[in-house]
Amino acid sequence: MISRRLLRVKVLQMLYAYYKNDDRSLAKAEKELFFSIGKAYDLYHYLLLLLVDVAFIAEKKIEKSRSKIIPSHEDLNPNTRFIDNAVIKQLADNIQLNSYSDSHTINWNDQEDYVRIVREKLLNSELYMEYMQSEDKSYNADKKFVEKFFTHIIAADEDFYSLMEEKSIYWNDEIEFIISMVVKTIKGFTKNDDTYTSLMSLFKDSDDEEFVKTLFRKTIINHADHLDLINKNTKNWDLERIAYMDILIMELALTEIKEFPSVPVKVSFNEYLEIAKYYSTSNSSNFINGILDKLVNELKENGTVKKVGRGLIGGK
Repeated sequence: MISRRLLRVKVLQMLYAYYKNDDRSLAKAEKELFFSIGKAYDLYHYLLLLLVDVAFIAEKKIEKSRSKIIPSHEDLNPNTRFIDNAVIKQLADNIQLNSYSDSHTINWNDQEDYVRIVREKLLNSELYMEYMQSEDKSYNADKKFVEKFFTHIIAADEDFYSLMEEKSIYWNDEIEFIISMVVKTIKGFTKNDDTYTSLMSLFKDSDDEEFVKTLFRKTIINHADHLDLINKNTKNWDLERIAYMDILIMELALTEIKEFPSVPVKVSFNEYLEIAKYYSTSNSSNFINGILDKLVNELKENGTVKKVGRGLIGGK
């Protein structure tokens, strides 16, 4: 589930914390890194549970209206399309989602007020009104509604971002990505899915888990050598005046280019230039691009960079 882009960002953040901490422990930092990655997986389940809870509150509201002493015709004959949504029911009954929720104590019990606010925002949305009045009662219509709930209601809700950032410092930079993973999960649902339908795993495969571990460890192990290499290729710059985040980004790029033969150099270049746009200064991307170009050419000439298979494609 976690993309390589997000894994790179997680490693960068942990490296920054590692070098800013006087009490450095590689084992402790690595444990913290994987804890941080695990929190992203918590957020994934937390988001999936949100719509289930919104529907649950909507259902309780309908039941309360029906039990009035003198209920109206509308109270007795409500439009139940939302609470009967087939995809929401699949999520509510999903064994993996419920098991993870129970074992990691992930739920919205302490945020019922916010769940009610989300319900109100949904009720007043054009998305909800069109869905409730539509003549298309198909499974695909239910699925499209759920997808749009996350992309149109949650992704646009500043209150949601604020709440998530308050709940965990690890969720500051990954909410939009996790929302996209939730939508991807919903897109993969089918009408015939049962309670055992698998959700996304934390890592796409064992290679990704090994990728993040090696990237983190090797960057720290080769820290001195990489600093020396960067220093030699920035002769007109005082190393202490270069943005600290720029140095860390270049160190990570060097590690990835050297340690992962199957990853094309161009892929590594582009990934870290994109990361620099968000995590360093406005001029960092161009600066890093120029320095890395020199560094990679030097490493290629002395045989340090050796690419195989897919890594040979798109060489820079």
